[in-house]
Amino acid sequence: MILLLFLVPIVAGAASYLVRSNRFRRLLLLAGAVFHSALTGFAWVERPLPAFGGWLRLDDLGLLFLSIVSFLFLAASFYSVGYFQREDWGKRQDFEEGFLFTNAREATFTCCLLLFLATMSLVCLSQDFGLLWVAVEATTLTSAPLIFFHRHRRSLEATWKYLVICSVGIALALLGNFCLAVAATLGPHAHVPVLLDSLISHASLLHPLWLKVAFLFLVVGYGTKLGLAPMHTWLPDAHSEAPSMVSALLSGALLNCAFLGVLRIQQVCFAAGEGPFGQHILLALGLLSMTVAAVFIVGQSDFKRMLAYSSIEHMGILSLAVGLGGAAYFGALFHALNHSLTKGMLFLVAGNILTAYKTKSAGEVRGAAKLLPVSGVLWVAGFLSITGSPPFGPFLSELIILRSALDQGRFVVAGTFLLLLCVIFIGMASVVLKMYQGTPVAQPAGDSPAPARGGESALAVVPPLVLGVAVLVLGVYLPPALKGLLAHAARAIGG
Repeated sequence: MILLLFLVPIVAGAASYLVRSNRFRRLLLLAGAVFHSALTGFAWVERPLPAFGGWLRLDDLGLLFLSIVSFLFLAASFYSVGYFQREDWGKRQDFEEGFLFTNAREATFTCCLLLFLATMSLVCLSQDFGLLWVAVEATTLTSAPLIFFHRHRRSLEATWKYLVICSVGIALALLGNFCLAVAATLGPHAHVPVLLDSLISHASLLHPLWLKVAFLFLVVGYGTKLGLAPMHTWLPDAHSEAPSMVSALLSGALLNCAFLGVLRIQQVCFAAGEGPFGQHILLALGLLSMTVAAVFIVGQSDFKRMLAYSSIEHMGILSLAVGLGGAAYFGALFHALNHSLTKGMLFLVAGNILTAYKTKSAGEVRGAAKLLPVSGVLWVAGFLSITGSPPFGPFLSELIILRSALDQGRFVVAGTFLLLLCVIFIGMASVVLKMYQGTPVAQPAGDSPAPARGGESALAVVPPLVLGVAVLVLGVYLPPALKGLLAHAARAIGG
C-alpha cells in the first residue's frame, strides 16, 4: 500500500494531461485527492509495511506530515475545480492563444498539481537521506510550473527566483549528504548506511566533526526551501504570484516537507549526542526569521505578500521550537499542523478576495464584510488564528513553545518571542481589519475595476471553511489519536 501513496497521484497526473475533456480532468484531480486521503486515513488504522529494504517507511513523523499534505491537498483540489469554473478559461477572449492553449494550460496545471502531491508524499515516506534529497528536489521541479501559471512578467520572475535559489539550496543539501556519508564511513567500524534507522542505531559510530558539517549544509540547504532567513528571498515572490490554491500548498504543505528534512538530520544529531549543536543554530535562525518577517509585515500593502511573510514568521517559530528542545518539540509539531490549516485557509480566502476586487493591494480592498460575507468572516478568523489568538489551535501551540522557553529559564528568548508576536499582530491587524470594514466602492478611472458583486460559490468557501473549523476545533479539543501521534513523533526527535 505504501507505493500507492505516490504512484496513484503520478498515474492520475499523467492521465489528466492526456485527456481532452476539462470536466474529466477535474474529476481525475478530485478522485486522486480523495483516494490519496483515503489511503492516508487507512494508514492511521494500519501502518503500511516498509518497501525497498526500508528506503520507504511511514513512521510517526512521516504520517503526521503526510496527513497534513493529504488533507490540505484535498481542500485545494475542490477549490481548484471551483477556480477553473469561475475563470471559465475555455470561453475567455482576452488570451491571444485561444481555447486550445488555455485547455493545455489547465492540463499542465492539473498534471503538475498531482505530481506535486506525489513528490511531497515521497518526502514523507523517504527514510534514506539520498532519496529524501531527490524527493525534495522533485517538489521544486513539479511546483515551478504551478507558480508560472498566470504567465506574466511577475510570475516568470518569481518562478526563476524560486528555481535558482532553491536549486542552490538543494545543492548545498547534497553536499550535506556527502558529508553525512563521510561521517558514517570514518567511524571506527564498518560503513553505516545512510538510512535513518541505521544512522540512529549506530549514531555513536559516526564521526562527530563530519556530522556537524553535514548538519550545517543540510540545514542551510533545506532551510532555503523552508524559507528561513536569510535564505528566504524566493518565498514572498513565489507565494504572492502563484494561484491561491498553489500558495496554500506551498505554504501549508511544501514548507513542512523541508521542515521534515531538518528534523531528520536533527534526529541523527540527537542520537549521536550532538543535539545541542543543532539546537543553538536553529534557535538563532528562528529568531532571525521572525525578526525579518516582522519588519516586512509592518506596512505591507500586498495582502498575499503579507501572508507570505507570515509563513516566514511561522517557519521561524518552528525552528525556534526545535532549538529549544524538550516539550517544545511537541509544540513545534502541533504548530506545524495549526499553521498549515490556517495558512491554507487564508490563502484560499485571499483568492476569493482577489477574484472579487481584481487587486492584491490591501489599500484598494474595502468592505469585504458586505461584498463577501463568508470570506470576510473567514479572513478575520484566519487573521486571529495565524496571530495566535484564542480559541484557535496556534494559540495553544505557541503557548506550549513559550512555556518551554520559560521552564528552561530562557527569559530573553521568551521575551523576544512575545515582542515579535505582538509586532506582527499589530502589523497584520492594520491590514486585515481595514480590508474587512468599510464600504466597497468603484475605483477611479484608470485604476483597478470595481469589485465584482455576486454570490460566493460553495467550492470557493467550503474548502477554507473546513480548514477554519479544523483549526478552531484543535484550539479547544485535541483528539487522543492525534495527541498520541504528536507525542510519539516528538519523542522520535528527542522530546
